[in-house]
Amino acid sequence: MMRGFCYITLVFTVLLVLVGACEKIIVNNTNDDNDNNDKTPVFEDNNDYVWEANSVIDITLNGYSATCASNSVIVKGGIITVTSAGNYRVTGSLNDGQIIVNTKDTECVRLILDGTNIKCLNSAPFYIKKARKVIIILNGNTQNTLFDGSTYNQVNNEPSGALFSNSYLAIAGDGSLSITANFNDGISGDDGVVIKSGKISVTAKDDGIRGKDYLVIRDGNISVNSTGDALKSDNETTSDMGYISVDKGEFNITTLNGDGLDAFNWLKIKDGTFTIVTGGGASTGNGYTGTVSKKGIKGRNSVLIEKGNITINSVDDAIHSDSEVLIEDGTITISTNDDAIHANNKITVNNGFITVTKCYEGVEGAYITFNNGTHSFISTDDTFNGTKGMRTEMNDGSNVTINGGFIVLNTSRGDGLDSNGNIVMTGGAVIVHGPQSAPEVGIDVNGSFNISGGFLFATGPNSGNMIEGTSSTSAQYSILATTSTAISSSSLFHIQDADGKDIVTYKPVRNIYYVVFSSADLKTGTQYSIYTGGNHTGTNNNGIYTGGEYSGGSFKKSFTITSKLTRVTF
Repeated sequence: MMRGFCYITLVFTVLLVLVGACEKIIVNNTNDDNDNNDKTPVFEDNNDYVWEANSVIDITLNGYSATCASNSVIVKGGIITVTSAGNYRVTGSLNDGQIIVNTKDTECVRLILDGTNIKCLNSAPFYIKKARKVIIILNGNTQNTLFDGSTYNQVNNEPSGALFSNSYLAIAGDGSLSITANFNDGISGDDGVVIKSGKISVTAKDDGIRGKDYLVIRDGNISVNSTGDALKSDNETTSDMGYISVDKGEFNITTLNGDGLDAFNWLKIKDGTFTIVTGGGASTGNGYTGTVSKKGIKGRNSVLIEKGNITINSVDDAIHSDSEVLIEDGTITISTNDDAIHANNKITVNNGFITVTKCYEGVEGAYITFNNGTHSFISTDDTFNGTKGMRTEMNDGSNVTINGGFIVLNTSRGDGLDSNGNIVMTGGAVIVHGPQSAPEVGIDVNGSFNISGGFLFATGPNSGNMIEGTSSTSAQYSILATTSTAISSSSLFHIQDADGKDIVTYKPVRNIYYVVFSSADLKTGTQYSIYTGGNHTGTNNNGIYTGGEYSGGSFKKSFTITSKLTRVTF
């Protein structure tokens, strides 16, 4: 057991190192259309956001044209082209025009938006065609807007967004930027996009904010309402690109036919407050059958959540990876038609608060490990499902490991704690409110279920020989108590020792026919008694009473612990 746990820890340690290494932002700028003189990589630098006030060149927009005293700016009607590196303040409005950046200079082009409003009916209001590095500053206490038409006059499929860049693009400042993208994307970068700060609101026909190589968000208040993916990085050809990294910020994300956050490679959330709605949100919790991905948070190679306050209401999986999901901490609230947390390979939860009010399957992956935290899952199918993806009644080598935490699993029509391989429990507390009818069960394991510590209480319906308990090879004692008469949700199930000490008192969520119970309080050779009905003066914590006293129940049977799994009928 410890050898397996150490292996998982080692794998995620390596993952964290790799993710950390990738966070150094590099742009190769090998696109021929962005052919600058200097081919060295571009890095984010603190100096990007600092400039001399006396170096600023003013560009004043005045309806259908603009004025500028610098030879570095070419004005042709409503088309304003910046041809040299430097610092430019943009004020005023264009009723139908465009700002273009087109320079081979290796220095930074800095555009300071100071009450800038641009409408362009046949192309991108902002088109960064050629540059080494472009920084957009949203001047404090200013409102800035971009608005495009529903058709573009494109060359080689460019531009493809209201704010479109072929080069490294960063956005910073204390002002606001509102983008209405009627043609395609809101903000679209064919290299990398960095958002350092600012209040940004995007309404987009397709993707909201896209950085092909990467999308890095340091901070900000970001709202996206998109038809396609809301936040996206989609470089599929370069192994260390195609990632999303979020340091912190406030995010309000709604997407109709896409994912909330979609990274082709890895996705990392360090902190932040997120409200994510995809596909209209959850309705039934009976599984998503569509062909378009409408997930809440998706990183194909990995998803890492360090902490944050995340609320997801999704028609598809809430948190998804084709490989690995690691949750270190945070408060995560989920309602989904499909899986709450899904990874084809590993899912590890080290701490935090996960509350799933509706889902199809709660946690599904080949290797599921919970080490700590407080978590509650309500599902219509299997709540925890350890599987390698094939439906089988043979041990497929998958594993569910519970080392700590307080975990409540509640399924109406599936198995509560299910592994096509093995289950290992070393600590923590797990309460399983099993399904309402056969043949599903509270615990379903094709391999072994070895428990060496912690508190386990699982219930289920009258499922005959499908009913399972823990394995006889376990280090900790358990009981499997069955009855031919249902204990209803209005009644209590109670066990006490020979001295009358309360061992456990449980109130069912739905009618139950059996109980699997394991605790360090169960001792070999000790006699215990089962009661049903009665009253308890303590606090009901997800079905288990704490504090107070039990009284007034009907005695059913006494039994003595004789083996690691003692079977009792009453």
